[in-house]
Amino acid sequence: MHGIIIIHTMRNIGTLRQGYVTLGRWLPIIRPDGKPRYLQIADAIEASVKSGEITPGERLPPQRKLAERLGIDFTTVSRAYAEANARKVVESHVGRGTFARATSNEKHQTDPRRSRDEDLSMNMPPEPTDPELLARMQNGLGTVSANLVSLLRYQSTSGGEQDKTAASAWLSKRGMVPNLERIAITPGAHATMTAILSTMTRPGDVVLCEAVTYPGLRAIASRMGLQLVGIPTDTAGILPDALDRAIHLHQPKALYLNPTVQNPTTLTIPKDRRMEIAEVILRHRLPLVEDDAYGFIPASAPAPFATLAPDLTWHIGGLAKCLGAGLRLAYTVTPNAKAAYGLAQALRASAVMPSPICMALATRWIEDGTADAIRRFVRSESAVRQEIVAETLHGLEYRGEPEAFNIWLKLPEGASRAELMGRMAGRHVGLMPSDAFTVLGKPDEHVRVCLGGVITRDELRAGLLFMANSLSGGGWMG
Repeated sequence: MHGIIIIHTMRNIGTLRQGYVTLGRWLPIIRPDGKPRYLQIADAIEASVKSGEITPGERLPPQRKLAERLGIDFTTVSRAYAEANARKVVESHVGRGTFARATSNEKHQTDPRRSRDEDLSMNMPPEPTDPELLARMQNGLGTVSANLVSLLRYQSTSGGEQDKTAASAWLSKRGMVPNLERIAITPGAHATMTAILSTMTRPGDVVLCEAVTYPGLRAIASRMGLQLVGIPTDTAGILPDALDRAIHLHQPKALYLNPTVQNPTTLTIPKDRRMEIAEVILRHRLPLVEDDAYGFIPASAPAPFATLAPDLTWHIGGLAKCLGAGLRLAYTVTPNAKAAYGLAQALRASAVMPSPICMALATRWIEDGTADAIRRFVRSESAVRQEIVAETLHGLEYRGEPEAFNIWLKLPEGASRAELMGRMAGRHVGLMPSDAFTVLGKPDEHVRVCLGGVITRDELRAGLLFMANSLSGGGWMG
């Protein structure tokens, strides 16, 4: 209780109204003691939230209805809600209502069992540790929980209007403004690539890609019986002339590219080279699968191929690398509405639908700015970790970009990637040998080094120093 404020709930069990959990008949009692009424109401809201009477994510009564129940002016209740919002007890959304937020003294217990399945073979972004950002992320879950029952139902195969609108807003950060009917919200980039290729290929068909490419594509091609043909590259990406020759020679069904901060090399194809490549695929009418997993991270990245050859490009804006792999979501832009329908049918057969809960959370984060805050964190923390690389691996040859969270390390003469992998076991630094990425030619002595995941800066520095010492002759042959 707050002094003379009595929390008189008169509430029934929380009911569902218009898709939101609402407080049945929560009602504060106003005492004629001279304290402003709006402050009494704000105190009552705060006390109820802290006591658990109002739980995070619950919707407060509409301001007009509460004013009618209390027999006071609407403006008084409006001021009360504004005061509660300023205290960070509630948060309001135009057209949706006012919802209780998680309080600072609420205990969020972590389950250590959830961290035991970390896969160090994956390229993971740095994980947020800032309490304010984590609180924003958790508050998003609290708001999403207000719709929990409806989110447990079967829903659209490729996302509803609200989620596609949020996807469009997110894609606009890459300079894209596609019509909603061309957008499909899909269950992650990997599943999306599988579905896209299933609509345009048969076993034995050829798909072109970079000479060193994303290992997920190799796995998909192997499962589908597709033949991958690697295109030679230089420091600006695949060679347009080599692409043209490969099209004439192999009659491929599609070209796959990961053109921005490429996994594993971190190479970004510059604008001029993109235009040359686009000219080739437009001339041959060759579909392009553009995997833009890392495109949202750099502060300034070239425009996607989807803006250069929109009627040929399947643009996959995965969220795994910029927001979190656990969301298992991608915002996919198809060449046209008919292609979007075909993709939806392919996904329905393999995955039914993307997770409605994950879609709602991503939409919430985009709408309230949390998604952009996460993206900015990944960008800035990756830059710090690249500085740690420069400090610890000085003298070794590697490729990295300021905003990439991995490097492509060339091992020195005499060093073996297999032995290095063995030596680094248990160091919590994720390594992947070149064998997993190589399509054209024999794998050389390169390894991808991941700088993110749960590893801290100090742990990363220690692990890289150990690796540098091993590679520089510190007992390598011993």
